[in-house]
Order: sequence, then structure tokens, then C-alpha cells
Amino acid sequence: MLPGYLTRAVELLLAREGRSLHLKAAGGATAVLAVVMLLGSWAAVAAEDGARGANLTSYPKALWWSIETATTVGYGDFYPVTPWGRVVGTVVMVVGITTYGMVTAALATWFVGREQKRRHRLGHEAVQALHERFDRLEQLVAEKGERH
Repeated sequence: MLPGYLTRAVELLLAREGRSLHLKAAGGATAVLAVVMLLGSWAAVAAEDGARGANLTSYPKALWWSIETATTVGYGDFYPVTPWGRVVGTVVMVVGITTYGMVTAALATWFVGREQKRRHRLGHEAVQALHERFDRLEQLVAEKGERH
């Protein structure tokens, strides 16, 4: 039942009208990251189960580990010791780095877009002001020509 809710949440996130592609991609990547961290935590505990020196022995510890791994903090308090645990860690790292990169790019694009709109608006206003000044100049020249 949970996957149905997750699927619906992702569909709602991606289907919002008027959202730009980069925001949709960042939202989708964030949803994927959440799923990867949740499932990766479970997979890490399963991969580390019974391994000598394993410290990812419970879901809460593994969830903390996946969060610090995805954010590239990596305190070193928890880490996988098995090859499959390290594969899971690699997936969590790659998805985390990709997601944060996409979110950062989406924010940067949003800020740049706002600035471009502002500059375009200011440019349009400047052109409009020049037209008005030119019209006044023409009117003054025409009035001066009528006097002579």
C-alpha cells in the first residue's frame, strides 16, 4: 500500500501545471532520494546482518547512516563492512549527490530567471521612457518650427 502512496505523491509533484522542467526534475530527484534512503537503510541492515564488525544493526542506525551518506557528511559513526553494504552506500551517495546538485541547479536557475525578468522589465521601461522623451522632443521641434 505504501508504494501506491509514494507513486501518487510523485505523480502529483511532477504533474503540477506551470512548473518549469528544472523544478519538476529537482522535485522528482528529491522523491527518488527519499525512497533510496528509506530502502537503502533496509538493504544496508539486511546486507550487514550477522557480519563481523557490523555497526548498521538496526533500521534507525541505518536511516541515520543513509542520511549522512546522502548528504556526504559521513561522520564515520556508522559504515558498511560488507561488499553489498558498500554497494548500497555507493547508490545512496550517487543519488544524494545528484539530487543536491539538481536542487542547487534548480534554485540557481530560478534566481537567474527572476533577474532576467527584472532586467527585461527594466529594459522595457527604459525603452518606453526613451520613446516618451523622443515624442516630447518631436513636439517641441514641431512647436518651434511653427513659430518661425
